[in-house]
Parts: sequence; structure tokens; C-alpha cells
Amino acid sequence: MKNGLNKLFFLLALVAGVAFADPIPTEALTQGGLVMRDRQLRDIGLVMRGGRGGFVDIGYTYTPSSEQLQLRSQYGVHNGYAFRHHYGIFGSWVLDSISHFGFLTWFDRAGWDSQDFFFFPHYGKFAHISSAFTWGFSYTNTKLDYTAAIGMQHQNLELAGSRVYPNESDSLLFYWAHARFKNVSFQGSFYRGTFQTLRISLDLESRELYGGTGSGFKTYLPNLNATIYRRKTNGDDDNFIRLNWEQNLYKQILYSDVTFDFPDGGFHSAILKYYPDPSRMVAFEASCLRRNEPGGSRDLLWGGAIDFLFIRLGYNSAFDYDNMFRAKGTLIAEIKFQIGSVERNFFGRGAAKAAPMETTQSRFDLKKFMKDRAEQNQGQPTIDAQGNKVIHAKGIRYEKADAVETTSSEGGN
Repeated sequence: MKNGLNKLFFLLALVAGVAFADPIPTEALTQGGLVMRDRQLRDIGLVMRGGRGGFVDIGYTYTPSSEQLQLRSQYGVHNGYAFRHHYGIFGSWVLDSISHFGFLTWFDRAGWDSQDFFFFPHYGKFAHISSAFTWGFSYTNTKLDYTAAIGMQHQNLELAGSRVYPNESDSLLFYWAHARFKNVSFQGSFYRGTFQTLRISLDLESRELYGGTGSGFKTYLPNLNATIYRRKTNGDDDNFIRLNWEQNLYKQILYSDVTFDFPDGGFHSAILKYYPDPSRMVAFEASCLRRNEPGGSRDLLWGGAIDFLFIRLGYNSAFDYDNMFRAKGTLIAEIKFQIGSVERNFFGRGAAKAAPMETTQSRFDLKKFMKDRAEQNQGQPTIDAQGNKVIHAKGIRYEKADAVETTSSEGGN
């Protein structure tokens, strides 16, 4: 078994070292701030589906080869390292039997650097490193089944190390809000007095984890959301809408996830997801993404991913293309840990049911033990000091003998 695991890790490392991707464009890096902020708010929306309990998601993505994700600029192709570090944490406190107060914090730090590093970038000549930090508070009422959350988002440009990148603000402050009533939720982010994203979601699928049914036609209702993105092109507003449809196909373990952009060409991506268990602790994905590039079938990018509790491996997956600077043609490995909880139930992000857990009662109850022993011994014969058997009855018996009453509790030979 150990030799088999060693061979597997060696093969994965070999693939990661020799599967080189197409260079990532500089504009993918400059658009990273919007991508990070939107992904954080989407994750928060999924966590706020319950609005109570807790959630933690920590991940570290790093490309081990300088030729694995090169940078393409006006000066040519540059060797370097793309990376992404992130965490998301949510915790709630019970105020009373129906009220929960929560605090959440999300953080992403991603970019590209010309030198190798582990945690701290080298800040080389063509490096581009930015981060997004989101925090907020939430309140959930379980009786009326609603959640409200508000907070702030900080986008920070640490470094744009060359003239190949356009001028960017080094610090931006946004605020956001989220409101959910039963299966309908609204979410928006704003900069000063102008919206950046507006989202409406209809989570119609019944989920046992949040008090719904565990089977039947209600589990096959779709989950829909529509997001309006504010975009500037040549100084003018050029907004677009992204529509997403997630559909349970079989017993809440097989799903399709389709996304369309309007007016940007329609179809964006389609993902087929298989979860061995509805708790979503393990996942297998196959995806198809439209890259909006000329060339017929070259416009479609096919790939997939395997997601375990501690590691995720993806190749040409739609998620990596959207969230790792349009990465394609190479294996992307993420070391991570992600789990949510409601009361004593544990699950993965967006799950329909809790993970099956087995517990045992091992505490020794002395009082119960002594009571059981006393009941067992009652009515059993004992031996007195002279070696005679004495039987103790459970009740009291009265007998008439020469007008004298005796009780069996006094014993007899």
C-alpha cells in the first residue's frame, strides 16, 4: 500500500513538472481583484444558506515549475510562478432558541512572481500580486427562516512590478450586503454610491441539512442565480449578466452546473459533478468551458478535477480557468481543508445532507450501575453470620399468629 502511494505521488509530481500550460495573459492578473471579490461573496452566499453553525476553508495553490504557468506580455514570455493562498472562516453564537449571531472573514492573496518562494513573494520585475479581504456580521432567525448579513471588502494591490500592467489603484474599499428569506436571497457589493455586482438566487432544491426533505421531487428542483456585473469599456458602462443553473440529476450525488453570459456570447461553461455522498466531502468533476477564442473546436476547453478533503487536483477545469488567471494545459494542485458544521452535523460547501457519523457511548454511569445491581440482587438469598440463608422479600407480609403480627422483613431460618 505504501509503495503504491509513493508511486502515485511520484507520477503526480512528474505530470506537474512536464505538463506546461499556455502562458497566462497580463490582463488576467489585473482582473484578479474582481474575480476574488466575487468568488468570496458567492462562497458567503452558500454558507449563509444555513446562517448558523460554522465553516472553514483554507487552501494553498502553488505551481512548482517556472515554465508551468509563464507570463505573456508585450515583451514576450517570462518564466515564473503563479500562486493563490486563501481562507474563509465563519462562526456563529446562539443568542436564544431561535436567534444566531455570526462573524465571517474571507481572504485571498494571488498573483505571479518571477522567483520561487513558499509563503513570501520575491516581488520580482514582472510580478503582480494582489489580495482581497472580506469581513462582516450576520444574524439568523431560524423560526422565520431568514438571514441578514453586512460587511466590507478591501482590495489591495501589493505590487505591479512592470509597465506591462495598466495603472491600478493600490487600495479600494467596497461594502456588501446579503439578505435571505427561505429559498430566496439577494446580494450586492458597492463602491461609494455605485453597485459593482448584484445577485439574486433561488435555492429551490430541498436539502435535508436545513430541515428539508431527503428524497422526492422537491430534491430535484433547480438552484438558479443571476448576477449583474458592472464593467467599464473605454470609459463607458458595459455591464453583463451571468446566469447559473445547478440541477440535481440523481439522488443529490450527481449534478449539472451550467453558466451563461449575456450579452457576452451566451454559453460560458458546463460542469458535471459527482459526489459519492450528498455531504460533498469528496467530488469528481468533468467540465467544458468556452474561451471566446476563434478557431472552431479550439474555443472549447475540456477538463476535470478530483476533490478530496485535503487536496484538489485539476486539469483544464472551468474553476481553475476562471480563478487561476485562465490557467490551462497543466495540472493544478491545491492543498486545502474545507468543512462546515451545523449543530453536530458536518458537510462540504453547498451540501444537501450531513456526512454519516458513527458515535459510541463510552462514559460509565455509576449511579445507574448501582441501581441495576440492586434490582438484580433484590429477592436473592444471602448468608448470615451463622452460615444460614436469609431471603429478603420485596414487600411486607402480615400474618396472624396468636394475635401477634410478624413481618417477613425480619428474616427467618
